[in-house]
Amino acid sequence: MSAKPCEGPVKDLLRFITCGSVDDGKSTMIGRMLHDSKLIREDTFRALADDSRRYGTNGGDVDLALMVDGLQAEREQGITLDVAYCFFSTPRRAFIVADTPGHEQYTRNMATGASTAQLAVVLIDARKGFLQQTKRHTYICSLLGLKHVVFAVNKIDLVGYSEDAFSRIFQEAHNFAAPLGFRSVHVIPISARDGDNIIARSARTPWYIGPALLPYLETVDVYSDALSKPFRFQVQWVNRPNSEFRGYAGTIASGRIAKGDAVVVPTSGQTSRIQDIISDRASQDAAEAGGAIVLTLEDDIDIARGHVLCSPSQQPEVTNRFAAHILWMDREPLISGHSVLCRIGTSLISASISIDCKIDISTRARSPGSSIGLNEVAFCNLVAAAPVAFDPYVDNPKMGAFVVIDRHSYRTVGAGMIAFNLDRRDERQASQPVVDKSVRAALKRQKPAALWFTGLSGAGKSTISRLVEARLHAAGHHTMLLDGDQMRGGLNRDLGFTADDRIENIRRAGEVAKLLLESGLIVLCAFISPYRAERAKVRELFQPDEFVEIFIDTPIETCMARDPKGLYGHARSGELTNFTGVDAPYEAPEAPEIHLRTAGSNPGELADQVMGVLASRGLVGRS
Repeated sequence: MSAKPCEGPVKDLLRFITCGSVDDGKSTMIGRMLHDSKLIREDTFRALADDSRRYGTNGGDVDLALMVDGLQAEREQGITLDVAYCFFSTPRRAFIVADTPGHEQYTRNMATGASTAQLAVVLIDARKGFLQQTKRHTYICSLLGLKHVVFAVNKIDLVGYSEDAFSRIFQEAHNFAAPLGFRSVHVIPISARDGDNIIARSARTPWYIGPALLPYLETVDVYSDALSKPFRFQVQWVNRPNSEFRGYAGTIASGRIAKGDAVVVPTSGQTSRIQDIISDRASQDAAEAGGAIVLTLEDDIDIARGHVLCSPSQQPEVTNRFAAHILWMDREPLISGHSVLCRIGTSLISASISIDCKIDISTRARSPGSSIGLNEVAFCNLVAAAPVAFDPYVDNPKMGAFVVIDRHSYRTVGAGMIAFNLDRRDERQASQPVVDKSVRAALKRQKPAALWFTGLSGAGKSTISRLVEARLHAAGHHTMLLDGDQMRGGLNRDLGFTADDRIENIRRAGEVAKLLLESGLIVLCAFISPYRAERAKVRELFQPDEFVEIFIDTPIETCMARDPKGLYGHARSGELTNFTGVDAPYEAPEAPEIHLRTAGSNPGELADQVMGVLASRGLVGRS
């Protein structure tokens, strides 16, 4: 990419990203901006004209998109596949623009470009409006901490410069962006092909009263935030050219520092003062956010790559337990519970990830999930192998961002944005008056418990659990009974009978049982729950003395003979598939707390056995 270099005094630099759906005109817009600003050299323009005859999409006209679409495949297909970086300068400001791909399968590349940007220009085709990919890219920009967004409504010429078409998109853009936390949102009608509202206001949109795109980019303030934040310095390298010198090299993430200022390493608590600040081999009295410097200290304290220096009065969070949003970028999914490597700032540390919930990028709706795939986002809890110093990503992106690395292949597989300190949340909760399950259960004069009845369809789970509940109620206990029909008729009515749906059915049932137990109840759960692994996951939700697994052991021949709902008959005829005991397995418990063999016993006797065991465990009184 050839453009005129900066001349004269050093200007501030704006890094921005162009993104949006495919074929919305991102590359053309950049090319037009350079062309109309007279930043394309004559020899470059001649080469561009030659390329336009071979690859262009504008008939006989010069295709300005080819200024940026440098890859052969991009030129042949007329789309952007990779991130193309372009530097240019105007009299008022220098720019680095990352032109990113619009296709969903290249979302990883778009996120890479956004990760170093300060502002996003989201292109919208005026004919198509706010598309799914437009929402996806806007959400990812907000997730990655960009505070400024411009929605450039391109191809306004193809809708006859219609004010109504622009107004509809203007409202939709503001409605979608409003909850995302952007500090500034601008919507500008443009024609990248013809140059309308690119470097100057267009007479063809007299109804638009805002700035043109380039003048806005030249004046938007993106630096005051970083300078106003507390001092943060991430050590990139310990500089020891000889035994007489020890310096700490890195870039100031935020704030300012001066000679004589006190600093602390928050993970160790060691303190010192700034002795010298060195930049380009020259000493200086002070430095601020964005400065690449070497610091020397008055004291010889233990500092290594990955450590953070900050002001003792304004320290970051320090913990090994934190919550974060994760954007997954690998074809192999992230499975909850997996161990990964995280590069947080300049430190590399091992951590395990558990998925709290998945987030729909377009609607921001949350849903349960145990894995996330390519381009999906989840809210997760992480436990690191050592304490980490960080600020929440929304407060300081440089201190709250991390990269997820596969610990075996060392591939970069995800991007993370830290939300909050899990320990601090627990501390806040601990400082509040506690009303927990023990207090609620005491009010009911009982011990809370989860009684999990498992067995084949027709084994007698519902019958026996109802009899047990009746006995508990007669003894003055507060109970709640959950069964498969009840759950599938309500909370789980969206689930089928595939293996994955069965797993999700039991996961939800376990979570409901846990909530009911937290209210102090004795919860009776009657579910086939055919898989040992899923029953084990439910057991992990409870304290060891709270969970009682009750295996209703009935021969399948007896279950088939009973067949109260006619399900076995439908399964054997092939009308019903994935039916437990016929064409889907049932994994019997290996060590249940209560094993009820139904052959030769009536339901009342079996219910009495359950009550006896509950009494022996101290969960109920003896009758």
